[in-house]
Amino acid sequence: MTEATAHSVSGTHSVSGTGGSPETGYGTKNYRKYILGMLLTVYIFNFIDRTIINILTEPIKESFGVEDWQMGLLGGPAFAILYTFVGIPIARFSEKHHRVWIIAGSVALWSLMTALCGFATSFIALFIFRIGVSIGEAGCSPPANSIIADYFVPKERSTAVSVYALGIPLGGMVAYVFGGYVVGSLDGPIVGAMLADWGWTWAANALDWQNIEGWRVAFVVVGVPGIIVAMIVKMTIKEPPRGYTDPAHMQNKEQVGFGEVLKILAKKPSYWHVTMGVTIASFVNYGVGQFFVSFLIRTHEMSIFDASVKIAMALAVMASIGTYMSGFLADKYAERFPKALAFIPMFALMGVIPMHVVGYLAESLWLAVPLMMVGQMLLYTYLCPLYAVPSGVVDSRMRATSVAVTLFIVNLLGYGLGPPLIGALSTILNATFLSGIDPTLSLEACKATGINAAAQTACDTANADGLQWSMIIFKCLYLWSIFHFYMASRTIQRDMGR
Repeated sequence: MTEATAHSVSGTHSVSGTGGSPETGYGTKNYRKYILGMLLTVYIFNFIDRTIINILTEPIKESFGVEDWQMGLLGGPAFAILYTFVGIPIARFSEKHHRVWIIAGSVALWSLMTALCGFATSFIALFIFRIGVSIGEAGCSPPANSIIADYFVPKERSTAVSVYALGIPLGGMVAYVFGGYVVGSLDGPIVGAMLADWGWTWAANALDWQNIEGWRVAFVVVGVPGIIVAMIVKMTIKEPPRGYTDPAHMQNKEQVGFGEVLKILAKKPSYWHVTMGVTIASFVNYGVGQFFVSFLIRTHEMSIFDASVKIAMALAVMASIGTYMSGFLADKYAERFPKALAFIPMFALMGVIPMHVVGYLAESLWLAVPLMMVGQMLLYTYLCPLYAVPSGVVDSRMRATSVAVTLFIVNLLGYGLGPPLIGALSTILNATFLSGIDPTLSLEACKATGINAAAQTACDTANADGLQWSMIIFKCLYLWSIFHFYMASRTIQRDMGR
């Protein structure tokens, strides 16, 4: 049925056969759980395909002979620029059209582009396919958050969006596991032998499997299943009436122009401070995340498999706990502590800085990993406000747009600038440390084959130290984020109508 007919005489929504009501949420309780689980699955695949590049940084860098600053461009601007600029038009489109179809189409597109990354024959081709991934992923979160707001009543939304936001750490965790496993044990020759053993001679002869690196296989392995997810989304998720769970005074169905949305947001100072707090935290997190596996490989001499599966996965589990708990606590204590959405990340980030700085400096993994795990749990409390506040300061006519504006800022500045700037800083510090160890060496000299053992040791040491100190410097920027969350706490109660 159409959204316009989903009204009862009293002015509230009444949709027969859904098993729910505006007081409890759209659909039955079990169906709402399914919807949230399905959208979480979509977001997990979103972040698998987005962050797989982080795990594959070292082998891609070796294959194409590029530096950290170039890998930073691949991990940041290649994804962030069109992701941010396409996101708002897609969000405006989803305010009026079928949100489920938009999500399904987006999943199919970014999954296909991820798989094509494995076929890139040059760094430029890989860059272009990453842009394709970004265009697809731009159609995910704005309509998804709009759907969540219509399925769940206001008192349950912080928890619901924190469950959805679990897609970020869980997607990263799955990417680390699959990426690390595939690069470590599933390269082209092994795949070619498997196909031959299965009798699939047409597939075994289709490509030159002997010369296909493991990172290429990894892109295909994580990309193809997303197409199946897109089909399930299209077939099983019902489009809810817009504003179904909103209070009666927010049931105005007039469409709102983009300029009007910005005017409304301009009157919500807590929205802008939360957005800036999240943007700075994302700037640091995306930048450090791009090179975290590289840090473990260079500083602690771990393999990609061990760095991805044993360490990064443990951190992702802790990040998931922090993500969920922030939303759960914000809903649970909303009446007693209406400023919780700002206070929780503010106090948590105060603990992250010393935990991570000491963890990155520690020579022993037995000391470093526990500190980084606790820090990771505290860090990811910033994800709940990322979605809860933009959805909470406006009504149903503007939610997708409000979330898209937020993601525009967060991703353009955070994702777009974080990886390339930390990559550039790492390259600069690498050269600085190298000249301090041996003035006769340069970054180009380190790429040469057949250099002597002393020179190779100097190159490896400078390479590790440059990245290590770049990450530590970036982590101190959380102080700036803390300031914005404090400023948000001063007006968030009023701006969200609590």
